[in-house]
Amino acid sequence: MATVLIVDDDPAILEILTAYLRAEGHTVEAEDDGLAALPRLARADVAIIDWMLPGMTGVELTSHARREYPQLPVLLLTAKGEVEDRLEGLNAGADDYVVKPFSPREVVARVRALLRRVGVREQVQAGPLVLDLQGRSATLHGQPIALSRTEYDLLATLAQHPGLIWSRERLMERVWGPDYPGVTRVVDVHITAIRRKLGDDADAPSFIETVRGLGYRFRED
Repeated sequence: MATVLIVDDDPAILEILTAYLRAEGHTVEAEDDGLAALPRLARADVAIIDWMLPGMTGVELTSHARREYPQLPVLLLTAKGEVEDRLEGLNAGADDYVVKPFSPREVVARVRALLRRVGVREQVQAGPLVLDLQGRSATLHGQPIALSRTEYDLLATLAQHPGLIWSRERLMERVWGPDYPGVTRVVDVHITAIRRKLGDDADAPSFIETVRGLGYRFRED
């Protein structure tokens, strides 16, 4: 179960890959423009990117994904069969590639392999805190925590990447999506609510740390 971003300007490819990946149980986001896909990268667990795109080429989009989201696996779709072209895509940061025309089942299998490689988990545990990522629930010392949808998404995003500093802007892109509200103060309000429900002290946190001038991170220990 993962969020898969497909970026391709061919409506037929978007339609068929969306159908196959949803049948596999994944959430699918589709975009037909490279530039428009940029904010969607923050919400993805794996990205499928076409080589030729309007707005921004697939190679450029892949390079951006590798810089900004180094843990995001990228599968490149290409009609270019030459070795040098494939190497260009891999050097840009793609984890794998499929040459067109392709079988949708092959793409699904490669997505499955990429997700196994990065280890998309069903549960996150940090001491007494346990997050069930499939059931979207949280417990502390075995007792359920009443989190709103936004609070859960923020906590899960931080907890799945311990030690990684998230700016308020990146958290808003990830949780609220590309049309997120422009006032980053809303992140602070929700983090305060999460800390209160976890009994977490902002000055001596057990779970969520404030990194002054940068954002938030989940403690590695």
